[in-house]
Amino acid sequence: MKIAVSSTGPELTHAVEPRFGRTPYLIIRDTTTGETEVVSNSTNAASAQGAGIRTAELVVRHGAEIVVSGNIGPKAFAALEQAGVLAMICAHGTVEEAIELACNDQLVVRSQADVPGHAGKPGR
Repeated sequence: MKIAVSSTGPELTHAVEPRFGRTPYLIIRDTTTGETEVVSNSTNAASAQGAGIRTAELVVRHGAEIVVSGNIGPKAFAALEQAGVLAMICAHGTVEEAIELACNDQLVVRSQADVPGHAGKPGR
């Protein structure tokens, strides 16, 4: 199974990034092989809009079956759900800790986004 975690930096010791769509990095761990892949999300993080959907597409392209992040908005959540990717929220700790929690069924699978979208807000 592959788990993608939004991360503030490129190492397993970096903190879980609270913003899924604008995360600087995705760290993807294959729990079967133990392999870890670091994926830069800088292009999506800097985009004016649609960052969540494009980050979800990046997760799907890399074959992740679970996403762990601090927050996931409605459009990103819908894109993940449509692709069959489970979303879990972990608002603290390191990427390595989040992966461990997910592997030990200590994170709740979300049934909906946990933050509102940005559509229609001035300046966005």
